[in-house]
Amino acid sequence: MNYAEIVHLVNTDPVIQTLLAEPIPMRIAYLGLDGHPRSVPVNHVWNGEAFVFATPNLAYKVEAIAANPRVGFTIDVGAGSPGRETRAKVWASIGHPLPAHDFSPIAVHGRGTATVEKTPGVPQEHIDASRRMIGDDAKWAEWARVRRAETSGMARISIVPTHLVVIDFVTRFPPPVAVNVTAFGVDRAI
Repeated sequence: MNYAEIVHLVNTDPVIQTLLAEPIPMRIAYLGLDGHPRSVPVNHVWNGEAFVFATPNLAYKVEAIAANPRVGFTIDVGAGSPGRETRAKVWASIGHPLPAHDFSPIAVHGRGTATVEKTPGVPQEHIDASRRMIGDDAKWAEWARVRRAETSGMARISIVPTHLVVIDFVTRFPPPVAVNVTAFGVDRAI
């Protein structure tokens, strides 16, 4: 899948659009300066061309991502009641009746190349992503007041996706992997 196809998919796919609208963090995986992998949740937005998040200029991930801009990311809901409402929205968006279970994960997995831009103040993308995550108007007003008063600059990190997989366990399942396993002396592919 090339970049134009990925952008079209993110901009039009009902599963992805539902996940992007929900207050779900994106998990970013990157390589630390010490050579060890890291994974952290971030508030994010999709701007039509890239996934964008912001973090304080002095955050460890800023220097690490600038040094090695290849990242992985996941936006997902897991099993149980926290994801039940999101799963219902996803299945409704694809015109599928609700299944009798509430344990199927729904996920967007990807890889991409990140760029880091240090900015004064709070980038609009961070405000928009935080607004979606916080939701409640009273909490939002307090967040905005404190964030603006305490933030002198943030790094705006944009991830241009180079690979994307959508798994909804209704219309799209994880791709099969052929692995020969010997179980109890019997060779079989799973």
